[in-house]
Amino acid sequence: MNRYPLWKYLLVILVTLIGFVYALPNLYPADPALQITGSGTARVDDGVKTKVDKILSESSLPSKSAQLDDGKLTVRFADTDTQLTAFAKVKDALSSEYVTALNLAPSTPEWLSAIGGKPMYLGLDLRGGVHFLLEVDMKAALDKALERYQTDFRGTLREEKVRYLGVRKEQGLLAVKFREPEHREAGMAALSKNFRGEFELTEEDKDGALTIRAVLKQKTQDDIKRFALKQNITSLRKRVNELGVAEPIIQQQGLDRIVVQLPGVQDTARAKKILGATATLEFRLVDEQGDPFAAKSSGRVPPGDQLYHERDGTPVLLKRRVMLTGEYITDAQSGIDQRDGGPSVSITLDGKGARLFSKVTGANVKKLMAVVFIETKPDGRKVKNVINIARIQEQLSKRFQITGLDSTTEARDLALLLRAGALAAPMRFVEERTVGPSLGKANIEQGFKSVVFGFILVLVFMLIYYKVFGLIANIALALNLVLIVAALSMMQATLTMPGIAGIVLTVGMAVDANVLIFERIREELRAGNSPQASINAGYEKAFSTIADANITTLIAAVVLFTFGTGPIKGFAVTLSIGVLFSMFTAIMGTRAIINLIYGGKPRLKSLPI
Repeated sequence: MNRYPLWKYLLVILVTLIGFVYALPNLYPADPALQITGSGTARVDDGVKTKVDKILSESSLPSKSAQLDDGKLTVRFADTDTQLTAFAKVKDALSSEYVTALNLAPSTPEWLSAIGGKPMYLGLDLRGGVHFLLEVDMKAALDKALERYQTDFRGTLREEKVRYLGVRKEQGLLAVKFREPEHREAGMAALSKNFRGEFELTEEDKDGALTIRAVLKQKTQDDIKRFALKQNITSLRKRVNELGVAEPIIQQQGLDRIVVQLPGVQDTARAKKILGATATLEFRLVDEQGDPFAAKSSGRVPPGDQLYHERDGTPVLLKRRVMLTGEYITDAQSGIDQRDGGPSVSITLDGKGARLFSKVTGANVKKLMAVVFIETKPDGRKVKNVINIARIQEQLSKRFQITGLDSTTEARDLALLLRAGALAAPMRFVEERTVGPSLGKANIEQGFKSVVFGFILVLVFMLIYYKVFGLIANIALALNLVLIVAALSMMQATLTMPGIAGIVLTVGMAVDANVLIFERIREELRAGNSPQASINAGYEKAFSTIADANITTLIAAVVLFTFGTGPIKGFAVTLSIGVLFSMFTAIMGTRAIINLIYGGKPRLKSLPI
């Protein structure tokens, strides 16, 4: 009656072993570390490692280890005080070409890492990190949209063969000027046909000028603002994920603000660089007839041209009209050019970008085309450099390569920046807050104490009140905690203080299931049933009640996760995982142990419950 088939015992043993193995990495605390990487063309090599070792040795700052891997140097320390002192020394000693950042490096043994064992992530309130509140410049978003429409207006008028004097961007509107009334009439017809949904178009005669005023409709402005906010959130998330920040929180606050939390990041300057610096590309034709050196020395640039510089300072004249911008790039991967073995970046365009690029390159075969790299710094400055000039040999389309880069590191950085995408509008830092590792450590200690105290009180109660059966419930409860930690580690979920509260609540719920079962067994014994029959009836009759209670709790947790924000989601995750594992441990786990102890005793007279 009370015997499990072999596969059930094996299942319980297998789940227990997996739980202990994948919970094990959390016993190895992360080491305070420095992470040194190259910026631009600089590369971290053995020479940099030797220099860092010398700096630390001269400053009497002992390190646990220094590991050079894939152009990144990680130096581990025994404590945060040594880490912070070393950070100041190394950062001052190395040139600005190298980025020195504070980090927490996992110390998981290699055999655990080889099978995917990783410690769970800790949230900002436990691990420490930085919190930013950024405000999107919606005025700049509208101005940027007007610039795009300005180009579209010109293209539409040219396609419709309408003569016009110019399209000028004014304060919140576009003004299109004409020489003759019939030209303005034709222009109004062409613009109304293509842009009536986005603009309010009106005719105006002022100072003898025949003008069409195009004002963005309110709905169009609202759509532009919503898109800018959404695009910035997407770009920030991609950028942070590309740079390896674990479990960031990036979410909208209000109509024009974004909250960013980066757990584990201790260097706010580095974090600002991560968030603020974005990059894009522009493809322009080279003016092969003009003299760029004369234009640079005289300051007079030919009409229709703009003066740019290559990375070595060589001037180059490019056509003002942009062939293609980086907004159409969907993917960028660094690699090696098969023709000359040099570094390259493979670009993939979306459908619209592919059509535009195919058309414009097909019309300019055998002409020189320049690739302009534009990087926007956190303070709003734009740095523009020509990184590649090549002759268009054939019509290009969805996929093509950029070559002429100095190093594989530069190619990798360029690909990363392009994948991260450009911001739709500039942002400014409204609020900046750092949660130190010492405060996070205090939160961890308090949370750990709350779990331990709650766990011990439950253990004592169950042991005194239910005796041997209480001991079995305690074993299942301990297994439940191990499985929760293992699941969080395997999912690489983030544990926060609300998440710890969810674990404490789960401890009580797991015990509640065993209380229902044990009280049901007692009722059966009082009714005169045999011990074996009472055990069987206790589990079977209590199952529906336990299932109903846990399912309703699980539904509530799913709702919290769906509609809640960061801390509430953390609570919902641990509660959901705890509910599922409490069902397993409280029903199948305890039943397996009880069956092993009492299932082979048909003449059992009493139960220690």
